[in-house]
Amino acid sequence: MFEQLEVFSMSSAMAVHAGQRQAVISQNVANADTPNYVAKDIPDFRATYRTDPMSLSQRATRAGHLHGSVAGSRQVEAFEAGEEAAPNGNAVSLELEMLKSVEAKRQHDRALAIYKSALSVLRTAVSK
Repeated sequence: MFEQLEVFSMSSAMAVHAGQRQAVISQNVANADTPNYVAKDIPDFRATYRTDPMSLSQRATRAGHLHGSVAGSRQVEAFEAGEEAAPNGNAVSLELEMLKSVEAKRQHDRALAIYKSALSVLRTAVSK
């Protein structure tokens, strides 16, 4: 009954999205000096969560289930951010990547806070 609460799946998806975005950002920072490298980013969580085809299809809750997708297995596609390129063709702005990194950390912290708050409410409801 409590395994499929939407607030828990949403907060989990938000944390996964923040982690994926942080990975893309770190790849951008690692290639900050690579000639002709174009910075990448992923769509914001709101856009990916609402248009997630997994939310409308069957989900596998156990490994033995057929024709379902395992929750959290979806990878968000990165796109080119379209920043202005330096003379060597590199389009990574370290300042912008730092701001994106802080935003991803805040999103992850927000997801954890939502999860903890919902868990607290659930514990209170069950214990009374």
